Amino acid sequence: MRIGQFKRPFQYKNIPIDKLRIQQEEEQTNRAQNTAGTIKRIWSYLAREKMMLLLVILMVLISSAMSLAGPFMVGMAIDDFIVTQEPSGLGMLLIWLLTIYILHSVSVFLQNYWMVGIAQNTVYSLRKELFHQFHRLPISFFDKRQHGELMSRITNDIDNINNTLNQSVIQIFTSILTLVGTVVVMLMLSPLLTLITMTIIPVMFMALRWITRRTGPLYKLQQHHLGELNGYVEETVSGQHVIKTFSQEERVIREFNERNENLQHSGFWAQTFAGFIPKVMNMLNFLSFGLIGLAGGILAIEGIITVGVIVIFTEYARQFTRPLNELSNQFNILLSAVAGAERVFNIVDEQQEEIDEHDAENLSSTDGHLEFDHVSFAYEATPILKQISFTAYPGETVAFVGHTGAGKTTIINLISRFYNYDSGSIKLDGIDLKNIKRSSLRKQMAFVLQDAFLFHGTIKENIRYGRLDATDAEIIMAAKNANAHDFIERLPNGYNTVLDQTGSGVSQGQKQLITIARAIITNPSILILDEATSNIDTVTELKIQDALKRLMQDRTSFVIAHRLNTIQEADKIVMLENGEIIEQGSHETLIRQYGHYYHLYKEQLKTAHA
Repeated sequence: MRIGQFKRPFQYKNIPIDKLRIQQEEEQTNRAQNTAGTIKRIWSYLAREKMMLLLVILMVLISSAMSLAGPFMVGMAIDDFIVTQEPSGLGMLLIWLLTIYILHSVSVFLQNYWMVGIAQNTVYSLRKELFHQFHRLPISFFDKRQHGELMSRITNDIDNINNTLNQSVIQIFTSILTLVGTVVVMLMLSPLLTLITMTIIPVMFMALRWITRRTGPLYKLQQHHLGELNGYVEETVSGQHVIKTFSQEERVIREFNERNENLQHSGFWAQTFAGFIPKVMNMLNFLSFGLIGLAGGILAIEGIITVGVIVIFTEYARQFTRPLNELSNQFNILLSAVAGAERVFNIVDEQQEEIDEHDAENLSSTDGHLEFDHVSFAYEATPILKQISFTAYPGETVAFVGHTGAGKTTIINLISRFYNYDSGSIKLDGIDLKNIKRSSLRKQMAFVLQDAFLFHGTIKENIRYGRLDATDAEIIMAAKNANAHDFIERLPNGYNTVLDQTGSGVSQGQKQLITIARAIITNPSILILDEATSNIDTVTELKIQDALKRLMQDRTSFVIAHRLNTIQEADKIVMLENGEIIEQGSHETLIRQYGHYYHLYKEQLKTAHA
């Protein structure tokens, strides 16, 4: 990495570091409250492992005590045996010293071992809670966010928390105990030399404060840029066909480089400022050793302290600055983890959950009689549907036509309660949809969408996804009714052929036939078809239409179609424009009206014969 690639020193891109610090100060109160609340919340997860935490704390106490006892006994050995040249008892002291170091090593191993278990259990609970929350949130939530950015929260952010728990919790406990113990023993040995040693602390805190005030906003910026980069990578990998079709590789690479550069800059400065800490601490350490050597030597000459005390102080000075160094380092790591944890908890606390009304009832069955009565809906203050009214009687097929943005898909989203309408009413068998539990409503429905989505797994598993208790015989029958059985049997492994999410190995039309089989096996009362035959070759389209006719028989069906020749047999055609119904009736009725539908139909006929 060339330093010349960066802007002038102490500047992140066009934002001076001092400006970042000022922005941090302006938001200090809110962020401090959020940081404290986030740490407290993480602790609530850790507290679920009370017994293991107690064992870890016990091992921390033992290891801290042993780290203090070791230097003290070395000083005793110098004063009692080396200076006096009296070897009697030295062997026993060395045995005790060896025992202390063994106990210290064992306690450190056990505390790390148990803390790894606590950290893994904590992130397991966090990851499970976040994933469950994803499935409680409405479709509208995912419409507003990049999927890759959400994936970053359940992977990178939670991994960041895991690494911090493994490293930081024990270090913080150990460092605090070591600091307190070291100061107490130093005061007992020589208050004057302790006071001289402590003169470096104000300098240390001023240096650490200057550094940490800059690392805080930079770590937050780094996490933000990491989420952006992940989201963009996920989006471009998923859209490779489109990118290559339109020859947009250079633009995509350029935009990736811009996001990558953002992450590079924020990561560089965050790690650079964090890297100042050990350098500053080492310099102060050397200064401390110099003060102890100078002052301790004078005091020893005057007979106030012994040589062994100077040795103990030298080691304790190192042990004193080391915990401060570790605390400052852990503080930086903690800042990064808190930034990630806040992003996780923001999703966990999201209030847009799909919560049914308290008096909502389960729908065990339905005739499929659906009525829209002056329904209006706005998306983020933008009106989408205006006073929509129509009725779908049991077993009828209702088709929605209109130009892109007319509101067709929005109606489908309201029927399935992916969104709630703002005014009017939608009733199913006389019951308002808002009084029906979403899960029971959707169990009465099946969807065949334009984008035939298949999960990673076998064809058999993808069909069974519609009803998990379906037998193999029922799966084969559904595939036959969907006109999918023949091509499935021709595959090398038949129904056990493994597909990935893109459905590689089968054509777009074959994927659609599999999704129709998945819909058939659910035996729905209400069927929703969204451009189910678009972009399909003629032969496959005929197979799909034949399968759909079987599926739609005796079921209330709602169809979105741009090609009007596919909906001529619909019982009712609803034509939309700018969120309003401008015409509705059968194909023959609308043709005789010579209105918007008539002109649209004639225009498509001309295009088809051109």
